[in-house]
Amino acid sequence: MKTLRKELWFEVPARRGLVNITRDVQASVTESGVREGLVLVNAMHITASVFINDDESGLHADYEKWLEKLAPEKPYEQYAHNGYEDNADAHLKRTIMGREVVVAITAGELDFGPWEQIFYYELDGKRKKRALIKVIGE
Repeated sequence: MKTLRKELWFEVPARRGLVNITRDVQASVTESGVREGLVLVNAMHITASVFINDDESGLHADYEKWLEKLAPEKPYEQYAHNGYEDNADAHLKRTIMGREVVVAITAGELDFGPWEQIFYYELDGKRKKRALIKVIGE
């Protein structure tokens, strides 16, 4: 069995932001030489998410509105977690959006459905963070 471990580093300049990482993940699959297997991609920080969906700006704006209704950033005092860092909302948003994705690899390619793309979603940015890519297979 072949394996590859890589890290993608991000420094999103705003508090929240989406980064399409599909090409980076495919490049890691190609580098690994795996033709049939799986790739795991997960956020290595508890205030960031990795998920799969459509790369469509209206949908991305809808995430912002929806998440802000579910876990509003302010007022900071509404959360028991806030104090050292005012990022309780980011922890909650990450729980909703998820930690990781697993994608099948077929014939050396990410085996997606129509329109599927992989995104890193920064929920408490302005500092360096990373995502893990782990490829396994034959």
